[in-house]
Amino acid sequence: MLSKRLFALAAAAVLLAACGRAEKPAGDTLVVAATAVPHAEILEIVKPKLAAEGVNLQVRVFNDYVQPNLLVDQGQADANYFQTKPYLDEFNKERGTRLVTVAGVHVEPFGAYSRRYKAIADLPKGALVAIPNEPSNGGRALLLLHKAGLIQLKDPTNPLSTLKDIASNPKQVKFRELEAATLPRVLDQVDLALINTNYALDAGLNPSKDALAIESADSPYVNFLVARADRVNDPKIQKLAAALRSPEVKTFIEGKYQGAVLPAF
Repeated sequence: MLSKRLFALAAAAVLLAACGRAEKPAGDTLVVAATAVPHAEILEIVKPKLAAEGVNLQVRVFNDYVQPNLLVDQGQADANYFQTKPYLDEFNKERGTRLVTVAGVHVEPFGAYSRRYKAIADLPKGALVAIPNEPSNGGRALLLLHKAGLIQLKDPTNPLSTLKDIASNPKQVKFRELEAATLPRVLDQVDLALINTNYALDAGLNPSKDALAIESADSPYVNFLVARADRVNDPKIQKLAAALRSPEVKTFIEGKYQGAVLPAF
Protein backbone atom coordinates (compact mmCIF):
# COMPACT_ATOMS: atom_id res chain seq x y z
CA MET A 1 0.00 0.00 0.00
CA LEU A 2 2.80 2.34 0.90
CA SER A 3 4.60 1.64 -2.34
CA LYS A 4 1.45 2.43 -4.33
CA ARG A 5 1.07 5.72 -2.47
CA LEU A 6 4.70 6.62 -3.13
CA PHE A 7 4.25 5.75 -6.77
CA ALA A 8 1.18 7.99 -6.98
CA LEU A 9 3.04 10.87 -5.33
CA ALA A 10 5.99 10.44 -7.69
CA ALA A 11 3.68 10.41 -10.70
CA ALA A 12 1.97 13.56 -9.49
CA ALA A 13 5.36 15.25 -9.05
CA VAL A 14 6.35 14.33 -12.60
CA LEU A 15 3.01 15.65 -13.89
CA LEU A 16 3.42 18.92 -12.02
CA ALA A 17 6.97 19.32 -13.34
CA ALA A 18 5.75 18.71 -16.88
CA CYS A 19 2.99 21.26 -16.40
CA GLY A 20 5.55 23.72 -15.09
CA ARG A 21 7.65 23.27 -18.16
CA ALA A 22 4.63 23.72 -20.41
CA GLU A 23 3.72 26.98 -18.72
CA LYS A 24 7.21 28.44 -19.18
CA PRO A 25 7.14 31.06 -21.99
CA ALA A 26 8.46 29.57 -25.21
CA GLY A 27 11.40 31.20 -26.90
CA ASP A 28 12.44 33.32 -23.94
CA THR A 29 16.12 33.04 -24.94
CA LEU A 30 17.59 35.82 -27.04
CA VAL A 31 20.82 35.02 -28.92
CA VAL A 32 22.91 38.04 -29.89
CA ALA A 33 26.12 37.91 -31.94
CA ALA A 34 28.71 40.55 -31.06
CA THR A 35 32.37 41.44 -31.17
CA ALA A 36 34.20 41.23 -27.85
CA VAL A 37 35.02 44.84 -26.99
CA PRO A 38 33.01 46.87 -26.23
CA HIS A 39 29.87 45.19 -27.56
CA ALA A 40 29.91 41.93 -25.60
CA GLU A 41 30.98 43.81 -22.48
CA ILE A 42 28.01 46.17 -22.79
CA LEU A 43 25.65 43.26 -23.40
CA GLU A 44 26.85 41.58 -20.20
CA ILE A 45 25.79 44.69 -18.28
CA VAL A 46 22.15 44.36 -19.37
CA LYS A 47 21.81 40.63 -18.71
CA PRO A 48 20.40 41.03 -15.16
CA LYS A 49 17.85 43.63 -16.30
CA LEU A 50 16.66 41.39 -19.13
CA ALA A 51 16.55 38.34 -16.85
CA ALA A 52 14.22 40.26 -14.53
CA GLU A 53 11.99 40.85 -17.58
CA GLY A 54 11.95 37.17 -18.50
CA VAL A 55 14.58 37.26 -21.25
CA ASN A 56 17.60 34.96 -21.12
CA LEU A 57 20.28 36.84 -23.06
CA GLN A 58 22.96 34.64 -24.64
CA VAL A 59 25.94 36.45 -26.18
CA ARG A 60 27.99 34.79 -28.91
CA VAL A 61 31.34 36.51 -29.47
CA PHE A 62 33.00 36.81 -32.90
CA ASN A 63 36.19 38.48 -34.12
CA ASP A 64 34.99 39.34 -37.62
CA TYR A 65 32.31 41.48 -39.25
CA VAL A 66 30.75 38.87 -41.55
CA GLN A 67 29.57 35.91 -39.47
CA PRO A 68 27.39 37.96 -37.09
CA ASN A 69 25.31 39.23 -40.03
CA LEU A 70 25.08 35.87 -41.75
CA LEU A 71 23.88 34.19 -38.56
CA VAL A 72 21.13 36.75 -38.06
CA ASP A 73 20.06 36.51 -41.68
CA GLN A 74 19.92 32.70 -41.42
CA GLY A 75 17.98 32.80 -38.17
CA GLN A 76 20.77 31.24 -36.12
CA ALA A 77 20.98 34.40 -34.00
CA ASP A 78 18.17 36.80 -33.12
CA ALA A 79 20.18 39.99 -33.44
CA ASN A 80 23.71 41.34 -33.54
CA TYR A 81 25.53 44.31 -32.13
CA PHE A 82 28.82 45.38 -33.71
CA GLN A 83 28.31 47.57 -36.78
CA THR A 84 27.57 50.99 -38.21
CA LYS A 85 24.77 51.74 -40.67
CA PRO A 86 27.12 52.47 -43.63
CA TYR A 87 28.68 49.03 -43.12
CA LEU A 88 25.25 47.39 -42.81
CA ASP A 89 23.96 49.10 -45.96
CA GLU A 90 26.96 47.92 -47.96
CA PHE A 91 26.66 44.38 -46.54
CA ASN A 92 22.97 44.18 -47.47
CA LYS A 93 23.76 45.43 -50.97
CA GLU A 94 26.55 42.91 -51.56
CA ARG A 95 24.97 39.88 -49.87
CA GLY A 96 21.30 40.42 -50.67
CA THR A 97 20.38 40.34 -46.98
CA ARG A 98 17.57 42.38 -45.41
CA LEU A 99 18.94 43.33 -42.03
CA VAL A 100 17.83 46.58 -40.41
CA THR A 101 18.91 48.79 -37.54
CA VAL A 102 16.91 48.57 -34.31
CA ALA A 103 18.60 51.07 -31.97
CA GLY A 104 21.76 53.17 -31.97
CA VAL A 105 23.86 52.58 -28.87
CA HIS A 106 27.34 54.05 -29.07
CA VAL A 107 30.05 55.64 -31.20
CA GLU A 108 33.61 54.32 -31.40
CA PRO A 109 35.79 57.15 -32.76
CA PHE A 110 37.94 55.58 -35.51
CA GLY A 111 41.67 56.13 -35.04
CA ALA A 112 45.07 56.10 -36.76
CA TYR A 113 47.91 54.40 -34.84
CA SER A 114 51.67 54.04 -35.18
CA ARG A 115 54.46 52.47 -33.17
CA ARG A 116 57.12 54.29 -35.23
CA TYR A 117 55.94 57.90 -35.31
CA LYS A 118 54.35 60.33 -32.89
CA ALA A 119 52.47 62.46 -35.41
CA ILE A 120 50.89 62.07 -38.84
CA ALA A 121 53.19 64.84 -40.10
CA ASP A 122 56.23 62.71 -39.17
CA LEU A 123 55.39 59.98 -41.69
CA PRO A 124 58.13 59.78 -44.35
CA LYS A 125 57.71 59.77 -48.10
CA GLY A 126 56.54 56.35 -49.25
CA ALA A 127 55.21 55.38 -45.80
CA LEU A 128 53.21 52.16 -45.60
CA VAL A 129 49.65 52.69 -44.33
CA ALA A 130 47.24 49.84 -43.55
CA ILE A 131 43.48 50.37 -43.82
CA PRO A 132 40.43 48.04 -43.62
CA ASN A 133 39.71 46.17 -46.83
CA GLU A 134 35.93 46.60 -46.96
CA PRO A 135 34.11 49.64 -48.38
CA SER A 136 32.57 51.15 -45.26
CA ASN A 137 35.57 51.13 -42.94
CA GLY A 138 38.02 51.64 -45.79
CA GLY A 139 36.19 54.80 -46.77
CA ARG A 140 36.03 55.85 -43.14
CA ALA A 141 39.82 55.47 -42.88
CA LEU A 142 40.42 57.58 -45.98
CA LEU A 143 38.11 60.33 -44.69
CA LEU A 144 40.13 60.47 -41.48
CA LEU A 145 43.42 60.65 -43.40
CA HIS A 146 41.97 63.44 -45.54
CA LYS A 147 40.96 65.35 -42.42
CA ALA A 148 44.45 64.79 -40.96
CA GLY A 149 46.01 66.27 -44.12
CA LEU A 150 47.88 63.16 -45.27
CA ILE A 151 45.87 62.82 -48.50
CA GLN A 152 43.20 64.76 -50.38
CA LEU A 153 40.04 63.06 -51.60
CA LYS A 154 38.00 64.04 -54.64
CA ASP A 155 34.88 64.15 -52.46
CA PRO A 156 35.60 64.30 -48.72
CA THR A 157 31.89 63.83 -47.98
CA ASN A 158 31.71 60.40 -49.64
CA PRO A 159 31.71 57.74 -46.88
CA LEU A 160 32.53 55.02 -49.42
CA SER A 161 35.62 56.64 -50.92
CA THR A 162 38.22 54.19 -52.23
CA LEU A 163 41.89 54.43 -53.11
CA LYS A 164 40.81 55.46 -56.63
CA ASP A 165 39.18 58.54 -55.12
CA ILE A 166 42.46 59.96 -53.80
CA ALA A 167 43.08 63.23 -55.65
CA SER A 168 46.40 64.10 -54.01
CA ASN A 169 48.98 61.99 -52.19
CA PRO A 170 51.94 64.35 -51.63
CA LYS A 171 53.95 61.87 -49.53
CA GLN A 172 53.22 59.07 -51.99
CA VAL A 173 52.17 56.81 -49.15
CA LYS A 174 51.52 53.20 -50.04
CA PHE A 175 48.36 51.48 -48.87
CA ARG A 176 47.73 47.91 -47.75
CA GLU A 177 44.10 46.85 -47.49
CA LEU A 178 43.66 44.19 -44.83
CA GLU A 179 40.85 42.58 -42.86
CA ALA A 180 39.89 44.94 -40.04
CA ALA A 181 40.48 42.37 -37.28
CA THR A 182 44.11 41.85 -38.34
CA LEU A 183 45.15 45.52 -38.26
CA PRO A 184 46.33 45.64 -34.61
CA ARG A 185 48.54 42.62 -35.31
CA VAL A 186 50.36 44.33 -38.20
CA LEU A 187 50.97 47.57 -36.33
CA ASP A 188 54.67 46.73 -35.94
CA GLN A 189 54.98 46.00 -39.66
CA VAL A 190 53.58 49.26 -41.06
CA ASP A 191 54.11 52.96 -40.48
CA LEU A 192 50.46 53.69 -39.75
CA ALA A 193 47.32 51.59 -39.30
CA LEU A 194 43.72 52.74 -39.26
CA ILE A 195 41.95 50.62 -36.64
CA ASN A 196 38.35 50.28 -35.49
CA THR A 197 38.08 51.12 -31.82
CA ASN A 198 36.69 47.73 -30.78
CA TYR A 199 39.80 46.04 -32.18
CA ALA A 200 42.07 48.78 -30.78
CA LEU A 201 40.65 48.29 -27.28
CA ASP A 202 40.90 44.52 -27.60
CA ALA A 203 44.60 44.96 -28.46
CA GLY A 204 45.28 47.10 -25.40
CA LEU A 205 45.40 50.43 -27.24
CA ASN A 206 43.84 53.54 -25.70
CA PRO A 207 42.22 55.51 -28.53
CA SER A 208 42.04 58.76 -26.58
CA LYS A 209 45.79 58.61 -25.80
CA ASP A 210 47.43 56.45 -28.47
CA ALA A 211 45.71 57.57 -31.68
CA LEU A 212 47.62 60.07 -33.84
CA ALA A 213 44.32 61.09 -35.43
CA ILE A 214 40.81 60.23 -34.30
CA GLU A 215 37.25 61.02 -35.31
CA SER A 216 35.45 63.72 -33.37
CA ALA A 217 32.60 63.05 -30.96
CA ASP A 218 30.03 63.97 -33.64
CA SER A 219 31.01 60.99 -35.79
CA PRO A 220 28.02 59.67 -37.79
CA TYR A 221 29.27 56.11 -37.38
CA VAL A 222 26.93 54.95 -34.61
CA ASN A 223 27.04 51.27 -33.63
CA PHE A 224 23.58 49.69 -33.87
CA LEU A 225 21.66 46.75 -32.56
CA VAL A 226 20.61 44.97 -35.78
CA ALA A 227 17.99 42.34 -36.61
CA ARG A 228 16.10 40.89 -39.54
CA ALA A 229 13.32 43.13 -40.82
CA ASP A 230 10.67 40.61 -39.78
CA ARG A 231 12.01 40.46 -36.21
CA VAL A 232 12.33 44.15 -35.36
CA ASN A 233 9.12 44.24 -33.31
CA ASP A 234 9.87 41.04 -31.40
CA PRO A 235 9.24 41.96 -27.73
CA LYS A 236 12.54 40.39 -26.65
CA ILE A 237 14.52 42.45 -29.15
CA GLN A 238 12.65 45.60 -28.13
CA LYS A 239 13.43 44.90 -24.47
CA LEU A 240 17.11 44.55 -25.36
CA ALA A 241 17.03 47.80 -27.35
CA ALA A 242 15.54 49.64 -24.38
CA ALA A 243 18.08 48.13 -21.99
CA LEU A 244 21.01 49.11 -24.22
CA ARG A 245 19.82 52.72 -24.22
CA SER A 246 19.22 52.90 -20.48
CA PRO A 247 20.87 55.35 -18.05
CA GLU A 248 22.78 52.42 -16.53
CA VAL A 249 24.44 51.60 -19.85
CA LYS A 250 25.25 55.24 -20.50
CA THR A 251 26.95 55.49 -17.10
CA PHE A 252 28.85 52.24 -17.74
CA ILE A 253 30.12 53.37 -21.16
CA GLU A 254 31.27 56.75 -19.86
CA GLY A 255 33.02 55.25 -16.85
CA LYS A 256 34.52 52.15 -18.45
CA TYR A 257 35.91 53.56 -21.69
CA GLN A 258 36.84 57.11 -20.72
CA GLY A 259 36.06 58.69 -24.08
CA ALA A 260 37.25 55.80 -26.26
CA VAL A 261 33.58 54.81 -26.61
CA LEU A 262 30.79 57.41 -26.48
CA PRO A 263 27.06 56.90 -25.79
CA ALA A 264 24.92 57.75 -28.81
CA PHE A 265 21.76 58.54 -26.82
